[in-house]
Amino acid sequence: MKKLLLIPLLALLVACQPSKITRHWTAQNWQPRQYKQILVLAIATDTDNVLQSKMEDHLAEDLRNMGYYAIAANTIYPAGTFVKGDTNRAIAAITGRNFDAVFTLVLFDKQKEKFYVPGRITDSLRAGQNSRFEQYMNSVNDRIYTPGYYGEQTRFTWECNFYDGASKQIIYSARTRTFDYASTTILAHTFGQLLSYDLVKRKILTKPPAENY
Repeated sequence: MKKLLLIPLLALLVACQPSKITRHWTAQNWQPRQYKQILVLAIATDTDNVLQSKMEDHLAEDLRNMGYYAIAANTIYPAGTFVKGDTNRAIAAITGRNFDAVFTLVLFDKQKEKFYVPGRITDSLRAGQNSRFEQYMNSVNDRIYTPGYYGEQTRFTWECNFYDGASKQIIYSARTRTFDYASTTILAHTFGQLLSYDLVKRKILTKPPAENY
């Protein structure tokens, strides 16, 4: 019985965590640096262009709130400038813009997942409410057999790479799992906070000058 109740509870907990880093990598012997201009660039299909722009906007904004100068690609480039697989076009667009770092967010996978929500779950003990065995069993039957429902959420898998402009090398990479939330705005905001703080935690970025706060 505990296992039957645990499975839907775990599904609900996952649904309440819209963003999570599942893997990460940092270049060895990397020394954190101060970057003056960080380009935040998300790449996704045309059907996800709204989410793509919001992911860029919120991550760039979260980095700026921490004192780093970052700019979302959609604010300076027209739609369709960056397409998966067109490396030469991407390099040409970035060249000469004086970005000393590029943070890419590539949407690798997008899948629908179903989860079951039981009809009635409470976190209170029933000992005081149902002191007699027959009362307790009636209560259990009522909770267990109350019809639940199936919900559906979308799981997005993003690969996030931070490139140093001077060396042209990747110095940080993370694979993230994000889920649908109340809105794409909330999803993008929680994602932006997660990635920006992880860049500092992994010592990719140095603490910005005091005047930037």
